[in-house]
Amino acid sequence: MSVPCVCVAREAGEAARQELAAAELVDDAHRIEHADGRLYIPVVDPDAVPEGYEVVDRDAPVRETQTMPADLVDFEPSYERIGEVAIIDEDDPDRARALADAIVDSALPVHTVLNRASKVKGDLRVRDWEVLASPDEAEAAPTEAVHREYGCEYAVDLAEVYFSPRLATERHRVAEQVSAGEHAFDMFAGVGPFVIPFAERGAEAVGVDLNARAIEYLRANAERNDVADRVTAIEGDVRDVAGEYENWADRIVMNLPHSAGEFLDTAVALAGDEAVLHYYDIQHEDDPFGPGERAIRAAAEPEYEVTVETRHTVRSYAPHELNVVLDVRLTRR
Repeated sequence: MSVPCVCVAREAGEAARQELAAAELVDDAHRIEHADGRLYIPVVDPDAVPEGYEVVDRDAPVRETQTMPADLVDFEPSYERIGEVAIIDEDDPDRARALADAIVDSALPVHTVLNRASKVKGDLRVRDWEVLASPDEAEAAPTEAVHREYGCEYAVDLAEVYFSPRLATERHRVAEQVSAGEHAFDMFAGVGPFVIPFAERGAEAVGVDLNARAIEYLRANAERNDVADRVTAIEGDVRDVAGEYENWADRIVMNLPHSAGEFLDTAVALAGDEAVLHYYDIQHEDDPFGPGERAIRAAAEPEYEVTVETRHTVRSYAPHELNVVLDVRLTRR
């Protein structure tokens, strides 16, 4: 069976495997192979593989000792994992039931299966879930999980906060740019998947979110990852908070792609004499970066010189629509 594999030189294989495993991208259902001085590492999501890696299709052998969901259903299963929770998106109840049973009966280290029951909704960006499988005597709610990503751990309750494991590679890309001593500000912080790795790299990090439960989890996750002394978590509208941090930030994250443009004046107020802005947007594939760049320039010029350092497509969002990010340097004139 042909599966996507990361192809690297054999001597770089272990480092690559560790990075992919930290992002939970390694496909445990297939074996890693060596051939002609190259290592082929099967991956579960080729679109999430970090830039710089070559991805090829290869007939990777199945691990004979493991039974996977695909072995137990007569269709191609699709699911995501957040810790020991599997997430599916099935409208057909019979198909959803069959897939949930297959996941639980497989070798995957999963004890709970959730089916998406609504789209993300409201200012708090939460959705409804149908619980298809959960432990009989679980201490926690079935929607609670602990997600591990690039050496950090995040406790989440998917019924109360927004969290996407598919953005792991993008978060890591941004975190690698952070230096010790920076002032980093996440305007829509959630449970801390940007804030925590920033603080781990030595930055003083502030995270703001409207969702009170997300802020509770952010504080708990700062403790869980031993960075609480470098993290400030604030519940509220970032537009009301910004006055306390005017001219403070060296780095600003704006990961609210449907409406980040409404907060650009606030981002500019937060920026110090020089700051890097990570601006996330969703736009048509014909001009995915233009609207965001024009909006940033309109908000920041002429007070700041605006330099777009990176135009990057994070993932496909919908037919003909792309989730993109602009890394923009603001330099006060």
